[in-house]
Amino acid sequence: MDIHLGIPEKDRKEIADGLSRLLADTYTLYLQTHNFHWNVTGPMFNTLHLMFEAQYTELALAVDLIAERIRALGFVAPGTYSAFARLARVEVVENVPEATEMIRILLKGQETVVRTARELLDTVGNVNDQATDDLLTQRLQTHEKTAWMLRALLQ
Repeated sequence: MDIHLGIPEKDRKEIADGLSRLLADTYTLYLQTHNFHWNVTGPMFNTLHLMFEAQYTELALAVDLIAERIRALGFVAPGTYSAFARLARVEVVENVPEATEMIRILLKGQETVVRTARELLDTVGNVNDQATDDLLTQRLQTHEKTAWMLRALLQ
């Protein structure tokens, strides 16, 4: 079916590809955060357990928004572990590190998602894709704030 959104197909494809990378990074960070929520131990257990829960809950909502934007642009959203593994830049940590290392790993993941989102800003601005720009701006604000909060725990 033809799509007439005022954005040429090649530009929509480029944006959808970038959003697919953002989706993969976000989902990978979601899984890592949820894993750490389950497995954190130590004197900061309660604080980190609750913080990680708030973070993974926010990420779970975000993946839906990102995937729906890809669909609105007329493309299929990736939705398998293999697709996410191929597209994601967020590092997957298989072991269960100690609590302070968990914070460092999640901080690095949040910053990776920020960079992935920021890479798309010029493209969406050049084609006046305000809907994707708004989504990216919201994601940047959330991930930058979360990174700041994680960073504060390490000082």
